[in-house]
Amino acid sequence: MSARLPATLLVIAKEPVPGRVKTRLTPPYTPQEAAALAEAALADTLHTVRKVPVRRRVLVLDGVPGPWLPPGFDIVPQDTGGLDERIAAAFGHCDRGPAVLIGMDTPQLTADLLAGVGRDGADAWFGPAADGGFWALGLADPAHAAALVRGVPMSTDRTGAIQRRRLAEAGLKVSELPVLRDVDTAADAAAVAACCPPGSRFTTTLNSLTEAGR
Repeated sequence: MSARLPATLLVIAKEPVPGRVKTRLTPPYTPQEAAALAEAALADTLHTVRKVPVRRRVLVLDGVPGPWLPPGFDIVPQDTGGLDERIAAAFGHCDRGPAVLIGMDTPQLTADLLAGVGRDGADAWFGPAADGGFWALGLADPAHAAALVRGVPMSTDRTGAIQRRRLAEAGLKVSELPVLRDVDTAADAAAVAACCPPGSRFTTTLNSLTEAGR
């Protein structure tokens, strides 16, 4: 198979509205502070995606864009239904593959982590999360997303294992990406901030809250 870059990078995200995002950060953080951390994580993720050489960048958004959105992204709305349905539908916005979907919860992501995705001849790419989920899912042929993703139970400590098994059972050659930690709790936020690149929005925001007495 010839070398290739991902045709599309998808970021699936929620608008960082207080009370609707990162609710497991409250307490100790207020809903407004949790939303500020979510906005910083999303902005860091989007700016990292801008550094990856791809044909197209798509933000699959639940909500409306804000000043945190850099240029260079197509905006499409998330479908309704469970997260498995929304992920499967997100791949439907790709007219050809390969395509890679990531979330907004790993601001420590660097462009280098995605550098080989789409170039190694694999049929799929899988990035497991430390909590048992996954932070990245890539498919050489996004037309198969519905069959591969729908019905996978989301937000459990078995989600990643089940999704990975789906890929294997479909006979796909899967390339493994590094394990990353999602930001869900205050402990996650502190651990992830320590892994972020210097000057990241997420680390700066978290430090400002810490200095304010959190």
